[in-house]
Amino acid sequence: MIAKTPPMGWNSWDCYGAAVTEEQVLQNARYMAEHLKPYGWEYVVVDIQWSSPAAINHDYIPFSDLCMDEFGRLIPAKNRFPSAAGGKGFAPLAEEIHRMGLKFGIHIMRGMPREAARRHLPIEGSSAFCHEVANPNSICFWNPDMYGLKCDLPGAQDYYDSIFRLYASWGVDFIKCDDIAREYPHCQREIELISLGRDHSGRDMVLSLSPGPAPLEKAEHLKTWANMWRITDDFWDDWKQLRAMFERAEKWCIHAGPGHWPDADMLPVGALRQCEDPESWTGFTQAEQRTMMSLWCMMRAPLMIGGEMTKNDDFTLKLLTNGALLEIEKESWAGHPVRTSQEECIWVAPRKDGQGFYVALFNLTEETRALKFDLSDVEQEGPRNAREVWTGQECQGVITLQAELAPHDAAVFRVD
Repeated sequence: MIAKTPPMGWNSWDCYGAAVTEEQVLQNARYMAEHLKPYGWEYVVVDIQWSSPAAINHDYIPFSDLCMDEFGRLIPAKNRFPSAAGGKGFAPLAEEIHRMGLKFGIHIMRGMPREAARRHLPIEGSSAFCHEVANPNSICFWNPDMYGLKCDLPGAQDYYDSIFRLYASWGVDFIKCDDIAREYPHCQREIELISLGRDHSGRDMVLSLSPGPAPLEKAEHLKTWANMWRITDDFWDDWKQLRAMFERAEKWCIHAGPGHWPDADMLPVGALRQCEDPESWTGFTQAEQRTMMSLWCMMRAPLMIGGEMTKNDDFTLKLLTNGALLEIEKESWAGHPVRTSQEECIWVAPRKDGQGFYVALFNLTEETRALKFDLSDVEQEGPRNAREVWTGQECQGVITLQAELAPHDAAVFRVD
């Protein structure tokens, strides 16, 4: 099964936007292999416009001169990814990352490059041509690179099959497909063609759909055709966005399960926005970062680090390597809120082995507050032992979990 547990990795967008280079990807991969791999982190994902030679920051260059092959398939810009020279594409970079024991991913936009349609390029392995299956009426309002496809034509599936054959030959393990998750109903069939193209390639690749919010009423379709889908628009280091995620998590948590995971977007921790300011750092407080990590793990969301990892300070490294917290991603099931108000939120997640459960307490206010949770609200048995995962505090023979929490902070207990 693909994505039996929530994928964990790093994505280049939060720190480098559209402008990441091969060396920046590799330095983060080396860091992950050395410091994070033992904790389950494994995917290294190159985000948008890797085919643009001119990308310099988080902005998109309208109608950029993208690099592509003779079949209208985008290929890496050689000035940013030197190992792609000679028609090798991402294969050398993927191979180097695989040698580290990690997995490699790329971002794509739905559809095909407008330039491929304009030049009437053939579709590899098909009698159809790009201009015949391109749909000029299906465009992305925030990035003008692509046309969607006329999904009722056989050539549309042929085109998606062709790009996924290329990605499989490169050794790609993860695909983040953009301009699609929230674009129901007109992109519903295109999601299916993309998923089938992945399946036809013969290589296991996680399929992640962006941006959100994906429509809740399409949850079953998303679970059938994708492994991850965004439940929010781009998530950044802003408390208002994090506070709003509690409502989204409550609605989507029942749809998390092996092979299909609601995606709360990347973790904006550490050094962000590096192409604009090398000194830039997350605006989240340490308490807010604990809350974010705790909520993502309790709802079993995919974890994708957004910062330049080689600049991690001690706090950020410890945040990302808290094994007691990260085990919730793999050892729990059916995490859900049991108490929600404007002031606090409490989540419970049973353990898969039946030997206990996890409880997370969240202070959503601007004041320090004492939170309590009676274990009898979960079960009728007597006192239990518990351990708080952020502080390591042991609680012996308790019937009530308690924590005094700073503003926007969280406590998470493993109850045995």
